[in-house]
Amino acid sequence: MYTIAVIDDDIFIGDMLEKALSKEGYRVIRAYSGTEALLLLERRSPDLILLDLMLPGLSGEQVIEKISDIPVIVVSARTSVDDKVTLLTGGAVDYVTKPFDIRELMARISAQIRAAENQREKSREAKMLIFEEIRMDLETREVSVEGKPVHLTPTEFAVLKQLMRNPEQVATKSRILDAISMDTPDCTEGSLKIHISNIRKKLKKQDGQDHIEAVWGIGFKMKR
Repeated sequence: MYTIAVIDDDIFIGDMLEKALSKEGYRVIRAYSGTEALLLLERRSPDLILLDLMLPGLSGEQVIEKISDIPVIVVSARTSVDDKVTLLTGGAVDYVTKPFDIRELMARISAQIRAAENQREKSREAKMLIFEEIRMDLETREVSVEGKPVHLTPTEFAVLKQLMRNPEQVATKSRILDAISMDTPDCTEGSLKIHISNIRKKLKKQDGQDHIEAVWGIGFKMKR
């Protein structure tokens, strides 16, 4: 269930939005001033914010300056093109003018949540290397084969990462050593073969497949 923050001091509009959003299956949290909004956002991290501009305390413009990584749809009675341009270039993802059609607003909310979810998915994919059934999480440094964890040493992880970054290409020994030299300066051409052998054994233990092949006289590559 996605959470929407409604930040508006107009009780009638806030109640109407909460009712409509709840009907669509959203969880709703509310704030009635700019200051209250910032306190709320310190405790909660909604998936999207509906933000009025004319708030008591801090204005909507001041609030949006404090928000990052959460899509904000401005819902305001201001109709000035300059206001819209300023807010859209200053951090808002959309601008809806009051009075609004609730069906159109729901469609815009849905579109922005989908866009944010797609962006998060791309971000997750950027932190993950995948080859066949091997998964490598670059953030947590976890490796698995068919969902089964594979425990690698820091050097083994660094070597496998280089092979998985370009699985169709042959990685020369010198290229691997150069790439991992900052993280594992103790690895040499002689010990690299041992590390590769250990990686192959650990991966093979999980699914019985040999996932790395040696290209004679050149280096190593992932094997399909």
